[in-house]
Amino acid sequence: MGDLAIRPATADDVPAIVAMLADDPLGARRESPDDLSPYLAALDRLTSDPHQHLVVAEHEGRVVGTLQLTIVPGLSRRGATRSIIEAVRVHADERGSGLGTLLIEWAIDRSRRLDCQLVQLTSDRTRSDAHRFYERLGFEPSHLGFKLQL
Repeated sequence: MGDLAIRPATADDVPAIVAMLADDPLGARRESPDDLSPYLAALDRLTSDPHQHLVVAEHEGRVVGTLQLTIVPGLSRRGATRSIIEAVRVHADERGSGLGTLLIEWAIDRSRRLDCQLVQLTSDRTRSDAHRFYERLGFEPSHLGFKLQL
């Protein structure tokens, strides 16, 4: 993909990001593209935290992908710092183009440059295509995740 830039997200990118988050059966139930105010408030929190990296992939002036990378220092694993990849989305028009791979490779490279010893992510159990994608990139399904809705 020529002319591709992966850069920090801005407020102008929020409508495109939310549209991608809402563009699947799970996201359609969770997201509210008609009210951007909670997303803009979240962007303010993210941009003020140096451990958060919300990025977009821009191709030919259009936002076509996004992900969030969180850096988590810890005591376990001999004081290892880990990164967590979340909210990976590729615009429907760009799926199958290799953009998802480029986004994940960016996140892994950024994690290395930030001295992380581990990169992890979770994926909803119903996203079997995503599971195959992550495994192809070297991720292993090593843990069972739990959530508690508050």
